[in-house]
Amino acid sequence: MRVSKLFTKTLRDAPADEVAKNAQLLIRAGYVYKEMAGAYAYLPLGIRVVEKIKQIVREEMDRVDSNELIMTSLQRKEIWDKTGRWSDDTVDIWFKTRLNDDTEVALAWSHEEPIVEMMKQYVHSYKDLPSSVYQFQTKMRNEKRAKSGIMRGREFIMKDMYSFHATAEDLAAYYDNVIEAYKRVYDRLGIGDETYVTFASGGAFTKFSHEFQTICDAGEDIIYLHREKNIAVNEEVIDEAVKELGINRDEFEKVKTAETGNIFNFGTQKTDEMGLYYTAEDGSQQSLYIGSYGIGITRAMGVIAEKMSDEKGLVWPKNIAPYLVYLVSIGKKGAAEAEKVYAQLTEAGVEVLFDDRDERPGTKFADAELMGIPLRLTVSDRGIEAGEYELTDRATGETQAVPVSEVVQRISA
Repeated sequence: MRVSKLFTKTLRDAPADEVAKNAQLLIRAGYVYKEMAGAYAYLPLGIRVVEKIKQIVREEMDRVDSNELIMTSLQRKEIWDKTGRWSDDTVDIWFKTRLNDDTEVALAWSHEEPIVEMMKQYVHSYKDLPSSVYQFQTKMRNEKRAKSGIMRGREFIMKDMYSFHATAEDLAAYYDNVIEAYKRVYDRLGIGDETYVTFASGGAFTKFSHEFQTICDAGEDIIYLHREKNIAVNEEVIDEAVKELGINRDEFEKVKTAETGNIFNFGTQKTDEMGLYYTAEDGSQQSLYIGSYGIGITRAMGVIAEKMSDEKGLVWPKNIAPYLVYLVSIGKKGAAEAEKVYAQLTEAGVEVLFDDRDERPGTKFADAELMGIPLRLTVSDRGIEAGEYELTDRATGETQAVPVSEVVQRISA
């Protein structure tokens, strides 16, 4: 992609009302556009990052034998009435509206009840179990406050997965497999070392659920971390948890975090509330055991932007960067030579953003750093005369002189 053709513009300043660093950087670098507090449009660069995060998550969900689908955003009132969660007294983040025929509906904030209702058509016998499905979808939550950029949105992209099992033991085994899959996701996103499986309140469904909390100064959560034993507990359940775990509270370190994922073992409560049963091998009707597993796709993007940035701009990990290389041409000979390099790298399968604009080198370098592209390749008149190009690592700032004959191989290796 050529910068001259790219639908984006870098900005010197973010909107005055934007206080979150992740959104300030993403807006200035041309990744997102702010529609209103808690609602952002994703521009071409932003979409590339979102899709790469989704693909990592998709691959790991496929590894645990889940099937991708996509459900509706419009949801029926009567489905949520079955579990008592339509009431604003129970769930206070609904966006509700009415169809032209006066039917009351909502815009999805979650899909737990609708997926159970759907499964009535597809799960009848023990032979249909276990079953697992997941989706990527825009969720709508009427949050009272949305001041953390894309880390806490009223409209955001989420991966939610649901599994259905004949026994508690089968659900427990799958639940553990998903925990390991989530760990692989966060490792591949570059935040695995600072993301912890955290005990949290399970509400009415189970004593404890699990959150995936990433250490982040801009986060809205507090966890207590025992690094030696690799145990993390959400602040809201710390007293109960330390009693359960038999660990002195003084041994925990208090840290600020952002929740980037969560999983719940619902047991059979939703099955029983909504009337979803299966016929066991002995002919009896049995309740299903259900697990729910979420990852905030755009929230993870926001956390990464918060954590992996500096005074110059974003610093994307290679796995999710929109492009691997930011190609800069300087001078007339440099411009002609950069065209050849662009073609060679593209043919080699390297994702390149080619700054072919008639701008000063300093402007091009500043945009490359603001956008956070992992590598910057500079093709200049002076470099051509010396038979080499400059390759700069965004994360370290180190620049190497690479022989012209080796550049494609070095980058595509």
